[in-house]
Amino acid sequence: MIAGPQIISAVFFATSENWKGNSLGYIAGALITVTAFVTLAYFVTKGAKGGGGDSSRSSSGHVIDVVVLALLAFAALHVFLNREKSEPPKWMGRLETATPAFAFILGLLLLGVFPTDIITSVSVGASLARDGDPWTDSLSFIALTVLLVAMPALLVVTLGKRAEDFLPKARDWMNTNSWIVSEVVIVFFIALTIDSLAS
Repeated sequence: MIAGPQIISAVFFATSENWKGNSLGYIAGALITVTAFVTLAYFVTKGAKGGGGDSSRSSSGHVIDVVVLALLAFAALHVFLNREKSEPPKWMGRLETATPAFAFILGLLLLGVFPTDIITSVSVGASLARDGDPWTDSLSFIALTVLLVAMPALLVVTLGKRAEDFLPKARDWMNTNSWIVSEVVIVFFIALTIDSLAS
């Protein structure tokens, strides 16, 4: 979910002059947008599922599974078709002179505009609601996403100067191979959804 510009931006912020403020702003933006999409999908799906009998709940659960599966298939196709587009976007040039406010807005947008990020968050919320699980079960997904976004800043805290050598190399590797990471995650969610459809 964060493979691509999301993690690359986090690396830029972690190695910027005002790395603490920029990283915190970016992480806060990511936290808000991921939580919002998961929560919205959860409650919309829960409302769509309704309170009918077992058969209607089972039927609506299958419809939700099919919709989630279609969204995930679209996300997998989108990632695959765009895998060769490795040129960094023009806005990335502003990251080196970014402010915490810019980093916050970018965190909101990067994890709330990219189709694969939206689909992943929506799939998590919808799957939890479909299975009748409480919303609080989404907190582990949200926490893991935020932890991954925060990883470059955490590396700076723990490794200090060594992180300045490591992070640019990690950024370049992620820029080249991010589509593979994204596909693995999407395929994992597709397998979970197919398993739910089959049961």
